[in-house]
Amino acid sequence: MPRTRLTAAACLAALMTAAPALAQDFQSTPVVVEARDAALALPRPQPAIPAPADRPYPGVIQYRADITDLDRRIIRVSQTIPVAGPGPLTLLYPKYLPGNHAATGPIQLLAGLTVTANGQRLEWLRDTLDPYAFHLDVPAGVTAIEVAFEQLTQPDSSNWRVLMTPAMVNLQWEKAILYPAGYYSRQIQVAPSIRLPAGWSYGTALKTEGRDGDVARLETTDLYTLIDSPVFAGAHYRRVDIDPNGAPSESRVHLNLLADEEKGLAATEEQLKLYENMVQQADRLFGARHFDNYEFLFALTDQMGGIGLEHHRSSENTGAPGFFTDWAKSAGDRALLPHEYTHSWNGKFMRPADELTANHNVPTQNTLLWVYEGQTEYWGDVLAARSGLHSKGVALATLASIAAFYDNQPGRQWRALQDTNNHNLLGYRVPGQYPSWMRGTGDYYRESLLVWLDADTLIRAETDGRKSLDDFARAFFGHSAGSWTPQGYTFDQVVAALNAVHPHDWAGFLRDRLDAVGPDARAPLAGIERGGWRLTYTDTPNADEKAVNGGWANDFQYSLGFSLSGDKLANIRWGGPAFEQGIGAGWSLVAVNGKAGSAEVLRDAVTAAKGTDAPLELLIKSGDRFRTVAFDYHDGLRYPRLERIEGTPDWLSDILAPRRR
Repeated sequence: MPRTRLTAAACLAALMTAAPALAQDFQSTPVVVEARDAALALPRPQPAIPAPADRPYPGVIQYRADITDLDRRIIRVSQTIPVAGPGPLTLLYPKYLPGNHAATGPIQLLAGLTVTANGQRLEWLRDTLDPYAFHLDVPAGVTAIEVAFEQLTQPDSSNWRVLMTPAMVNLQWEKAILYPAGYYSRQIQVAPSIRLPAGWSYGTALKTEGRDGDVARLETTDLYTLIDSPVFAGAHYRRVDIDPNGAPSESRVHLNLLADEEKGLAATEEQLKLYENMVQQADRLFGARHFDNYEFLFALTDQMGGIGLEHHRSSENTGAPGFFTDWAKSAGDRALLPHEYTHSWNGKFMRPADELTANHNVPTQNTLLWVYEGQTEYWGDVLAARSGLHSKGVALATLASIAAFYDNQPGRQWRALQDTNNHNLLGYRVPGQYPSWMRGTGDYYRESLLVWLDADTLIRAETDGRKSLDDFARAFFGHSAGSWTPQGYTFDQVVAALNAVHPHDWAGFLRDRLDAVGPDARAPLAGIERGGWRLTYTDTPNADEKAVNGGWANDFQYSLGFSLSGDKLANIRWGGPAFEQGIGAGWSLVAVNGKAGSAEVLRDAVTAAKGTDAPLELLIKSGDRFRTVAFDYHDGLRYPRLERIEGTPDWLSDILAPRRR
C-alpha cells in the first residue's frame, strides 16, 4: 500500500468512519500528517485538581491492605471513601514522599484501579498533566465509593526496592493508597487494617485496636500520621524494650527485629544494652521527647531492599542477616539507627519550613537539607560513639574516611554544597558517572557533617569548653516536651539559635561553607584540626579502619584514583592519575606488570614501586580493546587516618565521650 498524505481534517474523518481498518493500516503503513495542518494534540477537558484546604474531610476512609500474596509479590488494596454528595472528585496518589525529598511516589507500580458506587462501576480519567491525579464524577445518591487496586512490588531492587519476601513485608502506606484532593493530609481520617500471612507478627508506631485471626485492625488516624507510620511484618519477629528510663506510663522506645531466619534475631543482652545507651544519650542531648512511643523497625535481611528512612515515632531500617550474630562485621554500619532516631527531633518535630507541605502532592523544597540531614548525620555519628555502638577508633576512622573523600573531591570547582540540596529533585539519588565531579546526595549529609563539626569545635574553643553544639541541640530541638506538632525552621532561625549559644557571625560562617565554589574552594576540614586532630594517610589500615572501609583491599582512590569492583575499574576520581590516563568507567584490569591482575597483585605492585623508579604498568580491557597504561606513581598505598596534634585541646574526644547527665 503506498504511503498516504492526509490533512488533519481528512485524518479525523477517516478515524470516525473506519477506525478498526485504519488502526490496522497504522500497524503496517504509517500515515504522514502535514505538520502545518495537524494539531499537536486533541485537548480533552478535565477538571482542575483542587488545592489543599485546611478543613476536615467528611467521614473516615476505611482502608484494607492484603499482604498475603508473597509468591507473586502483590499487595492488594481496597478503600471505602465517603463522599459528601454528587459531583467531581479527584483522587491523588502520593507524589512527594517524606524523607525522599523528591517526587518519588512509584505510581508506575499501581495497577488494576477500579472504582464503584452502589455496585456500579465509575469511570475515572487520569490527569494529562499530573499522572498522580485521577478524576471521576460521583453520581447522585452515592454516599461512598469503593476503590480497589494492586501495588505490584518488584522481585529485585534493580528499579524499585524489594518490599515483599517469603519471610517479611514492608508496608509503606504512601505507596499503596489514594486520597481525596482538596484537603490537608492531617484533616483526612483513615481506619486501616491489614490481612497478614498466617502466623505473622508486625511492628508499627500505630496502636492495634484488635486482631481477628490474621486481620489486624489499627487505630483510626489522620493520613499524615498513617503515612508516617509504616509496618514491618514477618514470620520471624522479636520486640525488645530498649528504654532504660521510661516508666510504663511514659513514652517508650522499642526495637522491632525481623529476620530472614529465626537465628538472625539473636541479639545479646550486651548488644541491646548499647541501644539502651543510645536512647539515654539522646535524652541527655535533646532533653525532651516528642512522641508517645518510638518503634525502631529493623530487618536483618539480604532479601528485602535496603533502607534507612526516618519517621516521627518510628524508622525503617535494614541490616545484614548477621548484623547481631556476626557483630564485628557490623562495626561500620551501627550509626544507622542513631541517625534515624535523631530525625525524630531534627526533620520530624523540627523541620525545614519549606518541607512542611499541606499534603503529599504539594512540591517540597530542599534548601535546608544541610541541617535536616547534615546535622542529623553529625548527631547520628556522635550518638553512635557516645553509646558505645562505635568505639572511639571506629568513630575516628569514619571521620577520616569522610574527610579524605572531600579533601580529594574536585566537584566543588563548579558546584557549591548548597546546590547539592537540590540533587534529589534532579533525579532521586542517581549517582551517575564520576561522583567526585558530579557531587550529589552524600554531600549534604557528609560534607555538612564536617560543617557542623567545624561549628561545634569553634564554640568549644571560643568558650573554653563551657558551651558546645549540644547546647544548640537542646534549645533548638528539645523544647516543648511532649508536643508532637511539627514546627518549621528557617535559615535565620538556625543562625539566631547559634547566636543564642555563642555570639558569632554565624550567617557568614555558614554561607562561606555552603556557597564556596571555584578552584580555590576547599573542603571544610577546619573542625578536625581545631578539634586537635589532622588528616593523614597510611599504607597499612588498622582494624577499625578496615571495619569502616570494608572495601579497603580494593581501594586505590588516593593512590591511582580508582577502586576495583571485581576486575572492573570503578569510581574513577575526576582529575586523578587514572582519569589523566584517559581511563573511564567500563575498563577491566587484566594484568599488572605482566602478571595476571587482581586487587592483591595491584597492592603489591603499588607497594613495590613506592620511593623507587620501578614501573607500574596495567593492562586493561574494554570490550575487544586492550590498552597498556604506565603510571608514574611512587607514593605507595594511601588510606585515610586521623592523627593527634600534640599539645592542642582534644575537643574531638570530648565530643565523642558519653554524657553523664
